[in-house]
Amino acid sequence: MADKVRKAAADALEGVLFDGMTIMAGGFGLCGIPENLIAAIRAGGTKNLTVVSNNCGIDDFGLGILLAGGQIKKMISSYVGENKLFAELYLAGKLELEFNPQGTLAERIRAGGAGIPAFFTKTGVGTLVAEGKEVREFDGEFYVMERGLKADLSIVKAWKGDAEGNLIYRKTARNFNPMMATAGAVTVAEVEELVPVGSLDKDEIHTPGIFVDRIFQGAEFEKRIEQLTVRPRAEKMGAEKEAV
Repeated sequence: MADKVRKAAADALEGVLFDGMTIMAGGFGLCGIPENLIAAIRAGGTKNLTVVSNNCGIDDFGLGILLAGGQIKKMISSYVGENKLFAELYLAGKLELEFNPQGTLAERIRAGGAGIPAFFTKTGVGTLVAEGKEVREFDGEFYVMERGLKADLSIVKAWKGDAEGNLIYRKTARNFNPMMATAGAVTVAEVEELVPVGSLDKDEIHTPGIFVDRIFQGAEFEKRIEQLTVRPRAEKMGAEKEAV
């Protein structure tokens, strides 16, 4: 078995980046994103990227730093509402966008990883989503054809992984990461903990190592929160006293 373990993000990406490539990036909002790999791509300066991701991060974090660096040419996403720069670039005609209903995006990625070139779904029939696509009738209902998605590179983030590339995601971070891990010609995983082979419970592995080409333990994880909406502690305590 080839040695999959790398020391850091830059090592894990060596020889796989090129201008004009398609990259799938796991995560949902800022949860479960491959922070270290995104930073390494930013440092590498790879440009004209097509990026498949649920969203494009925020203005100064996540995929947003690739956008700010002028490295992304096109986004294939389902939600982009947290990034002001994204909106500005799109409205100025400087960024291409392929919008997908979120379930459709998830299924397109899963299909690509499963070797399914296309599928039919009712979602989007009769809307802008279906424009230019084949619509077919099945059992009296209309469905629109969607193509499976694959990428030159998938970058994913997991909680634990071993040297064989077996991965376990933690809670909400188990979002787009598992399906994207299957749909890349090359898949690179960053993990919070890199553990010895055999120490992971086989029943808890979400991504089998056969899908992962390179793996490394991330140096640090910032794990930002997009919108912090908790009440100030003093206000909360005052309200509790009044209630009593």
